[in-house]
Amino acid sequence: MTASSTAPRPRSHESRRGIILLFIGLVLAMLLASLSQTVLSAAMPTMVGELGGVDQMLWVMTAYILASTIMMPIYGKMSDLIGRKGPMIFAIVTFMAGSVIGALAPDMTVLIAGRIVQGVGGGGLIILSQAIIADVVPARERGKYMGIMGAVFAVSSVAGPLLGGWLTEEVNWRWTFWLNIPLGALALVAAIVLLHLPKGTTAKPKIDVFGMMTLAVATASLILVASWGGNDYEWTSPVILSLIASTVVFAVLFVFVERRAAEPIMPLGLFRHRNFNLATAAGLLIGVAMFGAIGYLPTYLQMTFGADATTAGMLMVPMMGMMLVSSLLSGWLVSKYGRYKWMPIVGAALVALGLVLLGTMTPETPLWRFCVDVGLLGLGLGVNMQILVLIVQNTFPNRVVGTATAANNFFRQIGASLGSAVIGSLFALRLVDIIGERLPSGGTAQVGDIASLTPHSVLELPASVHDIVVHGYNDALTPLLLGMAPLAVVAVVLLCFIKEVPLKTTVERDIVPDSVSEGHLIIEHDSDSVNDAR
Repeated sequence: MTASSTAPRPRSHESRRGIILLFIGLVLAMLLASLSQTVLSAAMPTMVGELGGVDQMLWVMTAYILASTIMMPIYGKMSDLIGRKGPMIFAIVTFMAGSVIGALAPDMTVLIAGRIVQGVGGGGLIILSQAIIADVVPARERGKYMGIMGAVFAVSSVAGPLLGGWLTEEVNWRWTFWLNIPLGALALVAAIVLLHLPKGTTAKPKIDVFGMMTLAVATASLILVASWGGNDYEWTSPVILSLIASTVVFAVLFVFVERRAAEPIMPLGLFRHRNFNLATAAGLLIGVAMFGAIGYLPTYLQMTFGADATTAGMLMVPMMGMMLVSSLLSGWLVSKYGRYKWMPIVGAALVALGLVLLGTMTPETPLWRFCVDVGLLGLGLGVNMQILVLIVQNTFPNRVVGTATAANNFFRQIGASLGSAVIGSLFALRLVDIIGERLPSGGTAQVGDIASLTPHSVLELPASVHDIVVHGYNDALTPLLLGMAPLAVVAVVLLCFIKEVPLKTTVERDIVPDSVSEGHLIIEHDSDSVNDAR
């Protein structure tokens, strides 16, 4: 008798109502994680000013990204080994604890510590939500749920900065942290009451400690290179070169360890399968382009078009609105028709088109054109991102879906970190060079420190100098946006080679085997039947 035939049928899945209630809890968990990455943006100047740590501002975001990225594969693997419920409860509680630390922080050191704790929890919220849906909803029906999850990110991208700004101005910036407590409590109740899944292996799991350690060091080194390079340290400085060397050395050690681990945290067998490799590589490239672009467009609007912070945020609404609509629509289409290959291809192509159009903007371009361009970008992202996760999940049996989902999100997060950091560094360097070259004699004194320009100070510059600065901002950023378009084109090419495997119409209920290492990673879908799991 197989494990799947002996596993009890989870109570929460017996009715559509049970699935919907559970899904609401998962959406709340994802909302916690997504809001934490956006709600602080508007509160940051006030926060660091009050705590006296402007020089440590970068760490408020970097600490969270670093911790959450490192934890993603750990949550994925542990949930495959011991079940999803325990890790999900731990992730929610840890995230809430980090929020309390951040809300009570008396100085920047404690605030950054709180963000690290938040990241330790946040790294599991998205991964486990996606994996739990794979446990309770067949792949054929999963598209509409994944579409809603994608829409959560679109909503939080707009609502986060607006909510953070309102809380900072009308209440107190500390409420950007306190806000997580009621949301977390609801998500926690849903996880405890509604989440009834197979508990995983009955044997004592073999923890890949050395794999976790080597992956953590390699990931930390890479993200610090991306965050510090060109900003805090020159790219050729001993610190950056040492971090690059550390990344390479520990990445090699990680591969060596994983080849011999009984329960590898990221089984190398994942990379033997075409759909996983193609979807993951495309997600990484889209992540670079997405975060490299949207991270600096609000600043571009303020400095080039003279928009205030609120207006700049509202001008990004078309992107998030189209992302929300396309995410929901693509999920519904997948569930209804079962065809999906064309979606990420079209999505990546729209991302490339949006970047090309944004890369050709000038200060004279009407703002309605900008709204159309970012709308196209959002349309492409909404069609693309969640479908790639579905493709990865449909490639593997449910007993390793947490590991596969975590690996896919891990590399996407790496791409996002690299895109944001590298584009930011190049943008800053180009800005100083371009404006410095174009300013006439005496203009430097009027402008002052180029790196310290604010939207208000730019508006007060004399007309001749103002035009130079405005065009300097435009010419520093738009070629970078144009230069990212080929990344999306490469993603289009990669996605053309995806094999459209029929989506599964059943959910596996099996117990995790004693080993899902490289040599034991069982993959399905070589035939057209979606039910021949073995």
